[in-house]
Amino acid sequence: MAQKNVLKYIILGLLARQELAGYDIKKLFEEELGDFWYSNHSQIYPELRRMEEDGLIRSRTELVGKKLEKKFYQITKSGQHLLSAWMKEPLNPPVPTRDEFTMKLYLLDSAEDPQVVRLFHEEIARHEEKYQYLQARWQLLFTDPEARKKHFGHRCILQQAILRERQRLDWLQQELKTLKNK
Repeated sequence: MAQKNVLKYIILGLLARQELAGYDIKKLFEEELGDFWYSNHSQIYPELRRMEEDGLIRSRTELVGKKLEKKFYQITKSGQHLLSAWMKEPLNPPVPTRDEFTMKLYLLDSAEDPQVVRLFHEEIARHEEKYQYLQARWQLLFTDPEARKKHFGHRCILQQAILRERQRLDWLQQELKTLKNK
């Protein structure tokens, strides 16, 4: 089964919440969405253009400041119908992740390889940083019980990401301890 262009649906979902400029969408992918979905401006802007040509979204230009023109996008009825249909579709099969640590670990044949401990230390540092970042996001966004109710989906995925990072760190630290005890 061919994979759908999920980016289109993500953008439709974001625009169903509120009108956004292309820059705002790009920033969401760099910040909030970047924890679980990656897309860069070279994908986002052409997709916005195609979606507008297809009548799924429309845009308006607004003068910001004295010279800057900013293009804001809104979802159309056609876009809302397409988003609604996609939300009801079954999920695609999970796709393999591209995890450099996992690939390097797979390619190491011996626990005595001098790169193993260094690799684990690097991976622990990366995941500790990610874990701290996610914890800070939680404190910023969801310490208020009303925010937890209002943004159910966002709260769920952030909580899952925190648990995933904690589990990954626990596993990495256990493996490193095992390596050092050999």
